Amino acid sequence: MTAGAPRQGNTAQTALAEPVRRVGGLWITGLVLVNVGINAAFFGPIQVLILQQAEALDASSKEAIVALVQGAGAAVALVANPLFGAFSDRTWSRFGRRRPWVLIGALVATVALVTLAGAPNVATATLLWCLVQLGANGAYAAITAAIPDRAPVEQRGSVGGLAAMGLTVGILLGAVIGAVVSGNFALGYLICAAALVLGVVLYLTTAADDPLPRAAVPPFSLGRFLAGFWVNPIRYPDFAWAWITRLLVYVGNHMVIVYLLYFLKEAVRLQETQGIDPATGVLILTGLFAVFVIVTSIIGGKLSDRMGKRKPLVIASSVVIAVASLTLGFFPVWPGAIVGACILGIGFGTFLAVDFALITQVLPKAADRGKDLGVINIAASLPQVVAPLIAVTFVKLLGGYVSLYVAAAVVGLLGAVFVTRIRSVA
Repeated sequence: MTAGAPRQGNTAQTALAEPVRRVGGLWITGLVLVNVGINAAFFGPIQVLILQQAEALDASSKEAIVALVQGAGAAVALVANPLFGAFSDRTWSRFGRRRPWVLIGALVATVALVTLAGAPNVATATLLWCLVQLGANGAYAAITAAIPDRAPVEQRGSVGGLAAMGLTVGILLGAVIGAVVSGNFALGYLICAAALVLGVVLYLTTAADDPLPRAAVPPFSLGRFLAGFWVNPIRYPDFAWAWITRLLVYVGNHMVIVYLLYFLKEAVRLQETQGIDPATGVLILTGLFAVFVIVTSIIGGKLSDRMGKRKPLVIASSVVIAVASLTLGFFPVWPGAIVGACILGIGFGTFLAVDFALITQVLPKAADRGKDLGVINIAASLPQVVAPLIAVTFVKLLGGYVSLYVAAAVVGLLGAVFVTRIRSVA
């Protein structure tokens, strides 16, 4: 039997067993490409396209439009991630539990992105971005749950690091799309849609996904289904602390990037001082960020597997992210932005790999991996709602970009404090 191939038998024990065989390169490549496609579809719009579309719709209210569109979409993501994760837990298709939802989610998001290219007003753009978030988060919930389904604990840091690499390449690809379309956000949305479709092909056509027998799925009860989304923090305290840690670090990170285009335009005055278009500046900074995320996510994941320790690296990465925020806040010049982006990549890359491995070790039940990881992923989606609201308050009312980035550093550091409360993982 090759690594990543279906395990023998078609029983609930087979589908839900803790994996012991290492996954192979083809499976990991498919996983990485799905992450690339999903995150290009997310971050091309989040970093550039939605901001450009907001300016085209109403330049005087662009910040408020961005907060509305991205906040509404993120609110949908809060529901979509755990919901589709729970659906995939109960799926008994012969194609497995996860692959059908990767396909369905990618199709919904692709159609919405294509339609968003021609959105005539703020209301339509908001609705369509919500559909993008619905579909892409459905696919993301399924592909995330596939990792603890298939990869053994001792390989999860490495696999998590490679998944983080895919996420980062997707972010970079989104920035490339935003830069090369030169303000033609409609074309940018179409390219993002194509990237998403291409990203899921290999996984859908090659990945092993053990089917769950229909008899193993309990009868549906709406009450039990809804109650399942509550994970008791008293009974599962490590799960709760891991959720809070992820939430705080993601809020801090998203506060840094949400208005990056406007920061380069208004605080750094990039066009005036360097003759560089701000969208190109976003691409350059994202490229530097991506390089360091890719390197440190791979190294950090492998290091945590070898050490058998996760928490020290989470703490260190939170501190580094805070340093990056302060660098941007107190040195609002182009060299300062470059240094800040590099430091942010070092910290966030390490965090992505190690945090994911840590989280898979505090999941309450194997039968609920998709749902529980969806609940955990709320901590990554909720910042898309919270961070724009916090950011617009600081930028408009509480001192501007300096105070915004100081606040981002403080929020991120709190994540380092709370990860120490986790007891079951070193």
